Amino acid sequence: MASEKSIHYLETGSQDPYYNLAFEEFVLTHRLQGDFLLLWQNDNTIVIGRNQNAEAEINRAFVEAHRIHVVRRETGGGAVYHDLGNLNYSFITDAGETQKLEIPRFTRPVVEALRGLGLPAEASGRNDILVNGLKVSGTAQRIHHQRILHHGTLLFDSDPGAVAGALNADPAKFQSKSAKSVRSRIGNIRDFLPQDLELPDFWAYLKQAFAGSGAVSDALTPEELAQVQALADGKYRTWEWNFGRSPQYNVTNHRRYEAGSIQPCVTVEGGKITQIVFYGDFLSVSPLAPLTEALRGCPFRSEDVGAVLDRFDLQAMFGGLRREEILDVLFHITPDA
Repeated sequence: MASEKSIHYLETGSQDPYYNLAFEEFVLTHRLQGDFLLLWQNDNTIVIGRNQNAEAEINRAFVEAHRIHVVRRETGGGAVYHDLGNLNYSFITDAGETQKLEIPRFTRPVVEALRGLGLPAEASGRNDILVNGLKVSGTAQRIHHQRILHHGTLLFDSDPGAVAGALNADPAKFQSKSAKSVRSRIGNIRDFLPQDLELPDFWAYLKQAFAGSGAVSDALTPEELAQVQALADGKYRTWEWNFGRSPQYNVTNHRRYEAGSIQPCVTVEGGKITQIVFYGDFLSVSPLAPLTEALRGCPFRSEDVGAVLDRFDLQAMFGGLRREEILDVLFHITPDA
């Protein structure tokens, strides 16, 4: 994308995924003239597509144990994992005619930049970039009025164990009409380089490759940054945006504890429980109906369900199953459960 044409170059100055997505959205919706390039990084994060079911895309136990952020973006596509070995780029420009919306318009300069480093990069499928058959970049885009945002990931030196673990929810436990991610075999760009680079050098190279001599360093004003922060806090950092927007889905799981087995079957819509049943051989001495009725309408997140559980005599209802065990079977969906 290197060009003599003026390209405004922006950095977010943050590794906070909620802030970074807010920054990107603000530039798209408020900087309505000119071409923009953003390069940015997120701390350990799962970024899910706009139309995905967050719970079905993540391994919640792994995510919580490793304190991984979960955030929903405004663009479509599948879930991706970001860490500080991953570099993200955003192109924002005029959308132009319909044919100019095609993804190759934007993947081509990325492929060319990687080839400039000696890598046999190629665009593949709808929106991936491969090196030696391994995915090193996934892309997505969004239209706002007559402006287009195209953004993508570049796996430079990411932790493959974290990528696999964070996105390892068991699809058999979730039934949803939402878009599902298709897992691809991934690779790190650094492993393919003929001559090693540190990530800051790779960052500088991409800036030059994408913007060339046309790069104009730009920045948001303090007033604009305040609006970015408000958008991050009021939208991207909220449970309602990241989990509450998930479409209707069913979740089931199974555990055997010392006090017996338990299998909850839950229907969730708009992030809230609409139906819940507990099956199992636990030795209850009182009916579960008051509890299950109280859980209807409750947000499907651990702290809210836990607050409802605290109102009931769990010993009588679940025959020795502890509060923590009930929450575990509800929210820690694992393949071997």
